[in-house]
Amino acid sequence: MSKESVQKKQKIAVIGGGNLGRSIIEGLLKSNYVKPSDITVTRRRVEALQDLAAEGVNTSKDNAKAVGESEVIILAIKPKQIKHVLEEIQHEINPEKHLLISVVTGIGLKEIQSVIGVKVPLFRAMPNTAIAIGESMTCISTNNAGENLQQKVLGLFDQMGKSVMIDENLMAAATVLGACGIAYALRFIRAASQGGIEIGFNSELSQLIAAQTVKGASSLLIQSGHHPEYEIDKVTTPQGCTIAGLNEMEHQGFSSSLIKGVLTSYNQIASIAKDFE
Repeated sequence: MSKESVQKKQKIAVIGGGNLGRSIIEGLLKSNYVKPSDITVTRRRVEALQDLAAEGVNTSKDNAKAVGESEVIILAIKPKQIKHVLEEIQHEINPEKHLLISVVTGIGLKEIQSVIGVKVPLFRAMPNTAIAIGESMTCISTNNAGENLQQKVLGLFDQMGKSVMIDENLMAAATVLGACGIAYALRFIRAASQGGIEIGFNSELSQLIAAQTVKGASSLLIQSGHHPEYEIDKVTTPQGCTIAGLNEMEHQGFSSSLIKGVLTSYNQIASIAKDFE
């Protein structure tokens, strides 16, 4: 689907102007998917949105009014806020007009539907903060939307990176691997940079080398489709420095600690869903 066929110039309400909500708006503006005036973002401390207002984005404290004046609603609030916000906007939601997308961690489509009552096209999406620069990996699920609407939502998030449809039962896993994964990757870059400083680089150059190297490694896998070990084998020569370093990292628990971290984050999401009940 081409960018032109997806772009309908619909009004978008981003309910929640925190880090993720702002990142989505920045990604939308960067992609030219909509004009700044087509976006309304809400936040209780609306003065914190002055920079977006300066770019032409509409800002408001009134969630219900923002929903009433938009067609696409993106919920980008904290899990503990969602029930209150849904109750606040439910009377403005029109099934003939609105499409609702939640990027709220740990809250399922069934739970959202139970609060809003009316059957509106409903999606969950889990981008990561790289959406601000058009490089997000966004996983999307729905329980009631047809193929055309699925393609519309995929088309929206494709403007800001890559997106895929998944079963909702995989959304918690997608949150950990794709959204929390940004932090895991950044922590690796930080550690590699610190090692680079120890072997002679200044901090700025060390970070640049580490970050670009990770970007190159990711691009190798995305473009080739190869397994990581295939590319690793290319640089692990007998008695070489690469295999020596890799083996030491494994002796220190590099892979096992990362896997345990992923599982710990996954288990934490379960407690978020329980708080909603």
